[in-house]
Amino acid sequence: MDLHIPTLLVVSVFVFILMGLLTCHAWWRETRERPLAYLGAMMLLAALGVVLVSWRGRGVDFVPLIFGNVALLLSAAMNWTAMRVLVGRAPSLPGIFAGAGIWLSLCLIPAFYDAMPLRVVMYSLLAAGYGVLTAAELWRNRQSLDVAYMPALVLTLLHTVFYIVRSVIDKSLPLDQALSGVGEGVRFFSFMLFESMLYVIGIAYVTLAMVKERTELKFKAAAFCDSLTGIGNRRAFMSHGERLLADSQRRTESVALLLCDLDHFKRLNDSFGHPMGDQALIAFSRILTGNLRNHDVFGRIGGEEFACLLKEADEQEAVQVAERIRQAFSQLSMLEPGMLSVSIGVVTTRESGYDLSSLLSQADEALYGAKDHGRNRVQTLRKLYLNLTGS
Repeated sequence: MDLHIPTLLVVSVFVFILMGLLTCHAWWRETRERPLAYLGAMMLLAALGVVLVSWRGRGVDFVPLIFGNVALLLSAAMNWTAMRVLVGRAPSLPGIFAGAGIWLSLCLIPAFYDAMPLRVVMYSLLAAGYGVLTAAELWRNRQSLDVAYMPALVLTLLHTVFYIVRSVIDKSLPLDQALSGVGEGVRFFSFMLFESMLYVIGIAYVTLAMVKERTELKFKAAAFCDSLTGIGNRRAFMSHGERLLADSQRRTESVALLLCDLDHFKRLNDSFGHPMGDQALIAFSRILTGNLRNHDVFGRIGGEEFACLLKEADEQEAVQVAERIRQAFSQLSMLEPGMLSVSIGVVTTRESGYDLSSLLSQADEALYGAKDHGRNRVQTLRKLYLNLTGS
């Protein structure tokens, strides 16, 4: 069944305009994510290009031949830019205008301007070039995207392959013949319009899905992050810590818990102000980050209280890490010597089990033991019990 090309042209223009306006609306009213702005511009430029290209045979052929194809190439460039911005890269103005510039330069050559087959091949290759760049952006940055990029990549590759194929098999059907439905390339021309509409609708949907997914990930990350120090908060520590403990229990690996509390923190705030207290918290979080491994779990679980789970660590190793943390904090030059100190309680799963709430409770006992013995010290639960029993 042959598709009616004049109807397809009208429908494609309205589809491009509608999808462009909806995408721009999503950008303006909801997320302010720049990829949506570029994607909306891509669709509106595609609508403009189709309208201008349709002006063939009206006595102003330079408008569709030059400006119509320039608009369509800029549309392809906006599609590439949308994906480029999505992966965190800045727009490239030379790249955006390169395709249009090449087209304008070639149109100054009479042999090119008057040869429709040559124009079709060159336009198809330029459009495919932008498709390759778009797919390359997605593939090269796939590890950092953290969203489902594969639908967008597949759509872009299919769209690119279509234009590569077009550069080889398109019969260069004049528009007046296409509109009349006469000519060998009518079916291909109608399929090209249909493919363009499908691509615009598909890429709009998958890009919106990627933007939404990334926004949700940002909100989730914010919900699990302590806004002052930038490390995990109590929710993050409990969630990640329970997973670490469950995995370690299956492997029968020892895990150590360090419960850290900055000494005399209220006095620090009262004497030097809350900004100095905030700086102390930030400095301590950086010390934790520098002394713990990537697979350890730590976070700020209270005002001046921090907790750390050390994977595959026994009591001796945990005490060594705790001592490094204590000494590094006490040696900071923010205040006079002796003004900054931390008490740390240490327990391990060997004597306290793999339940995180139980570990925290027993580490709290060890921590208060450190406070009772003068602060600025590391206290294990086992040694605390030995001291209490006198054994």
